[in-house]
Amino acid sequence: MTSVVRRAEIIAALSIATDLAMGQPVEFALRSCLLALRLGETLGFTGDELRETYYEALLRYVGCNAETYIVAAVFGDELELRRDLAVIDRANVIERTNTLVRAAQRVAEGTSVLAVIPGVLKLLSVARSTSIPIIAGHCEVAERIALRLGLGPVVSANLSQFYERWDGRGLPRGLSGEAIARPVRLATLAQDLILLSETYGPEHALAVIKKRRGTVYDPQFVNHILTHRGDVTSDLQKRPSCDTVLAVEPGPQTVLAEDELDEGCRVIADFTDIKAPFTIGHSRAVAALADAAGRACALPDADVATLRRAAYVHDLGDVGIPTALWIKPSAFTESEWERVRLHPYYTERILARSKTLAAIGHVASLHHERLNASGYHRGVGAPDLTPAARILAAAEAYQTKAEPRPHRPALSADAAASALKQEMRAGRIDSEAGAAVLAAAGHRIPPIRRQLIADLTGRELDVLRLIARGQPTRDIAAALGISEKTAGNHVQNLYGKIEVSTRAGAVMFAVEHGLLNTVEDN
Repeated sequence: MTSVVRRAEIIAALSIATDLAMGQPVEFALRSCLLALRLGETLGFTGDELRETYYEALLRYVGCNAETYIVAAVFGDELELRRDLAVIDRANVIERTNTLVRAAQRVAEGTSVLAVIPGVLKLLSVARSTSIPIIAGHCEVAERIALRLGLGPVVSANLSQFYERWDGRGLPRGLSGEAIARPVRLATLAQDLILLSETYGPEHALAVIKKRRGTVYDPQFVNHILTHRGDVTSDLQKRPSCDTVLAVEPGPQTVLAEDELDEGCRVIADFTDIKAPFTIGHSRAVAALADAAGRACALPDADVATLRRAAYVHDLGDVGIPTALWIKPSAFTESEWERVRLHPYYTERILARSKTLAAIGHVASLHHERLNASGYHRGVGAPDLTPAARILAAAEAYQTKAEPRPHRPALSADAAASALKQEMRAGRIDSEAGAAVLAAAGHRIPPIRRQLIADLTGRELDVLRLIARGQPTRDIAAALGISEKTAGNHVQNLYGKIEVSTRAGAVMFAVEHGLLNTVEDN
């Protein structure tokens, strides 16, 4: 069963994640992309320029997680700070000062303006020297992500220009005017128009870009928008779906090969984990454990691939939680826990826009669920947890214990193994999944069963799923490329293992054990 995922679907998922990371409404970048394309067409952009504009509008903030922990350590909730910064003229000292005052008051929990002004003045005095390396880091990360996604050197280079301004007062290189690529100038203007419109309304947004004409924005582009203000105002109020944006991708629509899809998921992993020093490499490590454990448990190849990719992306929703919480050295309050518990939900919703990514996202969203229904975010128990979900939960639990966190040092390998075994004894982590993860991590353990569910082999799981889809034996044989006699033998063998004698009984067993959630169409 081959996965069919377009590169643009990975890019769209990243764009939605950056919406959350920037404190913006979900699908803000999708709306900006569509607006930028429409404006580019009316401005006479070439095909290459439109293609660049499309990707750059979606990925403008894809480097935003770089060194976020530094910003959070100074300003607290970086999501609120980014929301405030997004609509101001950052070169305007008054607007910038007011924004920093509000951030300082949040950190100081409502301290008066007068009390925070000395600290704000100090921040202003070092703001540029501090901002340059942070912004440069954002740009370098964005460039590397674009190259890894196969978008080429032009798109990659352009992504380093998104903090530049027409008047040369931007960062990190102080580029000005025509030195900034046309797709970048247009995507920046389109995104700011969307933000300003959401904050103040379309007419006020147009007034603001008129005021910033020739300083922040290309004057030709602003004049064009003001000339066509009726059409632009209408466009600002449209809320296109993800499918709409995917459908208008300029040029060829690239379908990813299996190894390219893995790399796309690794990009998501690295984008996520760079948010804090102690999580860097976390998702890759979880994926390595999960992949090895899945193979040890004889999951079908398609299930192992879904499991591995789910492990790469499992923490994507972290970007929607303020970094100030992730780096907090003390226990969460009840309200903070409620926010943190949302991250698996965000992961699932970000990836829900495409069928294949949705299947990956569903498994990923279960990484904090437990067999006794004590986990989150759904609080489901054993009947709703597939073998892949059980392995992912075990792999994530073990790897997290082996890594440092702000409130504790990393556990030794043996201590992490002991902690996982305790979860297994308590009935929270599946014992077979846990044993497979421990073996993958290099621990000596007693021999484990080869399959989490009734000793079914990978082939027998494939057969069971086809039975549940109503396929007769001859069609099962055709789907799996085996003889009808061999398929019949598999049917009888699995019936014996799960102790049923009818198709209906087999279907009920599959439903009870959550084995149908990973079925994919050929």
